[in-house]
Amino acid sequence: MSILKVARMGHPVLRARARDLEAADLRDPLTQKLIDDMIETMHEYHGVGLAAPQVHEGLRLFVAMLDEEPGPDTDAVAVINPEIVPNGQAKESGWEGCLSIPDIRGMVPRFSDITVKALDRTGKKVEYRLKKFAARVAQHETDHLDGVLFFDRMTSFESLTFLEEYSRYHAKDDDD
Repeated sequence: MSILKVARMGHPVLRARARDLEAADLRDPLTQKLIDDMIETMHEYHGVGLAAPQVHEGLRLFVAMLDEEPGPDTDAVAVINPEIVPNGQAKESGWEGCLSIPDIRGMVPRFSDITVKALDRTGKKVEYRLKKFAARVAQHETDHLDGVLFFDRMTSFESLTFLEEYSRYHAKDDDD
């Protein structure tokens, strides 16, 4: 497996809509290797999700740890051609960061309860009912597949902060 180069904000791949994967794509050993490499890259950079456009691949694929409180034992899953379906209209604002926008954090409103309809890495249809943090991760990664960055979802830039300042002044907000 390999650690992949992460595209940073400004690279055109992050603003393009990714293409759907077909069943034949999922049978290709190179696609399976890409999934494994994306998982390894996500772990290397201490992320909880990583979308294919972030590693310069314009495919509708992301990997993520979709537990409410991901930890060292959380398995990453591959989510292919995802469709997000909100379960209600309730939204919550929460802090987000991005491997493609290192050292920056901001408050982003997201649906707090969603269903993700997708394919797994074998091409099997799957549905995930996700709430709160896991729902936030899935929406953030799906946005990458549409060329949307978390800045685009912010309702105000007043919360925009560097990670160092976030850690100093705002990390305690996460504990409340």
